[in-house]
Amino acid sequence: MAPRRAAALRGGEQSLREHLIAAAGRLVARRGTAGLTVRDIAREAKVADGVLYNHFVDKEELLAYALHAHARAVEAEQEGTPPRPGEGTVEANLRAYLRRALALHAAILPAFAGLTTQPKLLARLGELPAPLGGGHDLRTELAGYVREERRLGRVAASASPEAVATLVVGVCHDLVLGRLIDPSGPPEPSPELVEALVATLLHGVAEPGDG
Repeated sequence: MAPRRAAALRGGEQSLREHLIAAAGRLVARRGTAGLTVRDIAREAKVADGVLYNHFVDKEELLAYALHAHARAVEAEQEGTPPRPGEGTVEANLRAYLRRALALHAAILPAFAGLTTQPKLLARLGELPAPLGGGHDLRTELAGYVREERRLGRVAASASPEAVATLVVGVCHDLVLGRLIDPSGPPEPSPELVEALVATLLHGVAEPGDG
């Protein structure tokens, strides 16, 4: 017998599978994944507990899709689009990338907190494509931007796209995770810190003429 449709779906366009992912996504956005049970998700979706297993192998598969959908929704809510190579200035584009990455991490990382203690969920998540950066990830997206700017001659030939991208994403992890661990810290990076980070990326730390 086919599972009973949730009351919220009757007359709607959303499939039951999509409804379950959306319900799990709301819980993940509010609470993260730690401690979430099948019953919690079923109650949020207004379905019987067993309905989940008609559409997903296990709870972890559903939560992986929910995390994936949550990350994509957060990215879609960001204003504007990533800077394009050859447009504007490299400095302004790096600033935009950093601010965008910080905003994405601040909105997404709380939902991913606790994943290190859930290896089964991590494995399920690893089976899905990266939710950000057009199906890649932020590091790959930014490295691609820097690589193209280097090809256009607007970035030094010696610059490593992978190193730039790793530094930017690493800064986001440090600042955002630090705030999650210690909520008493600054609510967000100051504009001065953002400017200093961009200047350091552009000019490095060596004095002019140093070898």
